[in-house]
Amino acid sequence: MEHEPKSPSSLKTWLKRLGIGGFLFFLIKGLVWLGVFFLAKDCSGF
Repeated sequence: MEHEPKSPSSLKTWLKRLGIGGFLFFLIKGLVWLGVFFLAKDCSGF
């Protein structure tokens, strides 16, 4: 078997990697914003 530089399996691997990276990025970003709003609520005294 010869190795092709742009095989469909490597494309799937890259898409999977991007998907996991994007998911983690938005998850962490959302948690940070929740923390920011929580701290702002605590500091404002509401």
